[in-house]
Parts: sequence; structure tokens; C-alpha cells
Amino acid sequence: MDAEKPHHQPSAKQTVKRINWLRWIVGVIAGAYVLYRIIIQIIQPEYGPVYWLGFLNTGLIVGGMYSLIAIGYTLVYGVMLLINFAHGDIMMLGCFAGYFTFEFFNFLKVGESNFLNAYPVPAIILAFLIGASVSAVSGFYLEKIAYRPLRNSHVRLAPLISAVGASIFLETAAQIMFGANKKTYKNPLLLERGTGWNIKMGDGMIVITKTGVFSLIMAVVLMIALYFFVQKTKLGKSIRAVSQDKNTAQLMGINLDRVTSQTFIISGILAGSAGVMWGLHNGLFNHFVGFLPGIKAFTAAVLGGIGNIPGAMAGGMILGIVESVGPAFLGIDFQLKDVIAFTILILVLILKPSGLFGKSSSSVEKV
Repeated sequence: MDAEKPHHQPSAKQTVKRINWLRWIVGVIAGAYVLYRIIIQIIQPEYGPVYWLGFLNTGLIVGGMYSLIAIGYTLVYGVMLLINFAHGDIMMLGCFAGYFTFEFFNFLKVGESNFLNAYPVPAIILAFLIGASVSAVSGFYLEKIAYRPLRNSHVRLAPLISAVGASIFLETAAQIMFGANKKTYKNPLLLERGTGWNIKMGDGMIVITKTGVFSLIMAVVLMIALYFFVQKTKLGKSIRAVSQDKNTAQLMGINLDRVTSQTFIISGILAGSAGVMWGLHNGLFNHFVGFLPGIKAFTAAVLGGIGNIPGAMAGGMILGIVESVGPAFLGIDFQLKDVIAFTILILVLILKPSGLFGKSSSSVEKV
């Protein structure tokens, strides 16, 4: 009996060629469908200009929060090459911390009123400080307990499995401590939900809410602050050095453990701030509040280029706008907006795995 001939394996060049063909086909199909929907919207518009401005307004607000959370993913990945899937739950802890802070100020009497409405600005500042601090401390201990012991593990999936376990632990712990029922943020009258400015356009009207404007401004301010922090401070330069070459950074006297812990603290501050914004703007939340925004922020980080800080900022904004405008543009139910977000993730991974602003090598890019 003749020996079986070895099965022919495609060469690396052939594999790359097939992948490129697949990307080209998927890109053409996606592009053709988008072009088709543009033509439909021009010929038979389903919504007027005021509705599109409303969708854009919503997308910018949510996109700002996605950007803050996505920056946390990018910072941690740039330093540790780790996808911190517990990051959304760090945001959840910040949301709870802000909620309890506002509840305390609501019951704290000042004359005939309460502290929340008598001194709304200090109350809001303290809520953000406490929410950001709780998330920062949680991120710090998360790295020490769940990730640091596995940093040099020979099992490559060990840190990722630990991240998933940490996420489930934090969600379950929050459910046990705070209950499973949804809670409602008690906003000060200065930022009362649903109130704002009505802008009349033609036969329609767009409402610019106070909480939306506040959240967007806060997100932009924090991103600008991070820009200067990463560029101008010693720690920011250390983070960039570690992300580019850990061994060389250590030879230059940079303490890897310290930089890693401080990176988790910074990402926690951003996530906690996003959690307080989420509660102020949306109102209802529970222990699962960080799960979906966390996954979408990961999608935004991949969209912009994981490891790329400006990419995470832009990716969050793009995802928020596309998620808000997408259902109307595509003519589908608005409840399917989550499908759009994860379809974007799949398309980016197929068409441009490095992201819109990413490079082949993963590092925290210069902002």
C-alpha cells in the first residue's frame, strides 16, 4: 500500500492573500449597503433634520462616556497587553459611589432645604471626587490581587480568565451589597433630568438637556486633562515608555510595578467619572450598569486602535454617534442599536484589525 501523500498546506503568502480577498469582499458588501441606505434617505427621507440633530446630540453625550471608559482599556492594554474586562464594573462602582453621595446630601438638612439643592455645585464636585476615588482604589487593588500574580504566567490566557472572573465577582458583590433592584439617581435641581433648552427647528423641536451638556463638557475636559497629563508629566512619560518597551524602560530606572498600579488608578478615575455621569444623565441603574457600556467601550477602543489614546477618544465618539444615528439610517428598530455596535466590532476586526488610528505594534501612542 502506498503511503499517504501529505496534505498540502497553504503557504503564508497564500493565507494572507485569502484574508485580503475576504476583507475586500466584506468591505465592498458593507460599503454597497451603506451607499444604498444613503440613496434611500435622500430619495425618501424617513426623518427630518431636527430628528437627525437629536440623534447626533444623543450620540455625542453617550460617545463622551464611551471615550472615557475606552481610554481605560487602552491605557491598561498599552502597559500590560491585557484586556481588562472588569473595567466596566469599575465604572459601576463609581456609579454606586456617586449615587450614595447624592443620597446622603439629599438627607443632610441645611435650614429649610437640603445640602444637595442648597449647595448643588459642591455636592456635584464631591460626588465626582468620591465616585472617581472609589473606582481608582478598586482599580488599584484589582491589579494587585487579580493581575499582578499572573503577569509572568506561562499560561497566556490566565490574566484574561482572571479579568472575566473579577468582573463576575464585582457584579455579584454589588448585587449582594446593594440589591438587584434598579435605583434612581437623585439629581440636584441644578441638573434635573429631562430639563434643558428647547430649540425649535421648522415643525419640530430638539431638547438639549442640562445633564447631557454637563456630561459632554465633563468628558471633553477630562480627555483634555489626560492629554496634558500623558504629554507633560513624569508619570505620563513613564507610561508611554513602558508601553513602548518594558525592558528598556526598566533599565532607565522606571519602576514597572509602580507605573502599572498608577495606570490602573488613572483608568479607574476616568471610569468612575463616567459612572457618575451615566447615573446623572440616565437615572436608572443597577449592578449590571457597567457591563454593556464596558463592552461597547472595548469596541470603541478596538475601533480607534487598541493601545492608542487619541484612537480611544475618537472611537468612543464615533461609536456613540453611529449607535444613535444607525437605527434611523438603516431603517431598523432602535432597540437593535446594540447589534450595530457589535457589528462594527466584527467589521473592524475583519477589515482593519489595528483600528482606524492604530498601527501594527501595540503601544500607547503619543497624543
